[in-house]
Amino acid sequence: MDLYSLLRPLLFRLDPETAHRVTLGLLDMAARTPWCRLQSRGVAADPIRVMGLDFPNRVGLAAGLDKNGAHVDGLACLGFGFLEVGTITPRAQPGNPAPRMFRLPDAEALINRMGFNNDGLDAALENLADHKNSVPLGVNLGKNFDTPLEAALDDYRIGLAGVYDLADYVTINISSPNTANLRNLQGGAAFTGLLAGLTEERARLRDKTGRHVPLAIKIAPDIEAEAFPALTDALVAHEIDAVIATNTTIGRPVVSGLPHADEAGGLSGRPVRQRSTETIARLREALPDDFPIIGVGGIDSGEAALEKIQAGADLVQVYTGLIYRGPALVGEIAKALAESEQAPG
Repeated sequence: MDLYSLLRPLLFRLDPETAHRVTLGLLDMAARTPWCRLQSRGVAADPIRVMGLDFPNRVGLAAGLDKNGAHVDGLACLGFGFLEVGTITPRAQPGNPAPRMFRLPDAEALINRMGFNNDGLDAALENLADHKNSVPLGVNLGKNFDTPLEAALDDYRIGLAGVYDLADYVTINISSPNTANLRNLQGGAAFTGLLAGLTEERARLRDKTGRHVPLAIKIAPDIEAEAFPALTDALVAHEIDAVIATNTTIGRPVVSGLPHADEAGGLSGRPVRQRSTETIARLREALPDDFPIIGVGGIDSGEAALEKIQAGADLVQVYTGLIYRGPALVGEIAKALAESEQAPG
């Protein structure tokens, strides 16, 4: 039994947000001890190049756990091949009223309606300037809750310009269900306009800095199948570097009847696994073979991660699975994916 298996019952006695803060604090302390080096070195190497970046393994941390980029060094101890922080908005905002995160232990799931709570761009930049960049770092950007949807591009431009010098890649989050109408940006003229404006701003920053920072778009698992052709065509046409599939779902059929299942917000964890994998498969079918896909959603084992890779993902990310399984999950996934690369046939 590992240490986290002993700690988890204690952490689960706390409300989810308090447990979250305690865990990150423990990781920050661990980053200053020999445990950090031993833990990270124990994760299997599985180097891969995606988006023009070199990843030591294919297991990443999804956005949401470190919203302000304040715990990067502690999280890096877990052996991740890359980390994604955020979601960060231009201005600080408190998010939705608490309680706003709920555990569904019987389904190994979470429901959250956090609402992009974060300390804002300036605070994140200060935090990220201090960290040791040991693995590729992604920064996830959102719009402020009170920015009109028609002005969303302005917020994303501000965020992109702010993090451009510090990020290895930038994710544009237009798929959270917890900011009103945000998902309307995933299709139609709003989507193509957003992509055009982002790539124009990225070109300006690239010319200014001489540095190309890849752009990824994070999408929802609830997009209808008939919307995929237009979505994927737009991603390619606007030279987006990757798509992250998927965010949380607003669907509840898999958890119907469980305590907290009717809470508003996005459902993550094991119940979203199948929908996420189906989304990845649709994307892979519609996108060019070399277009990177980052798979996330219900990854709580090496088997679940391998399922995402076999569906067409190049990299994977974890969040809810990490909360239920602990640090050992990172090594389990990295080992499973590395061994699948070495398997004959």
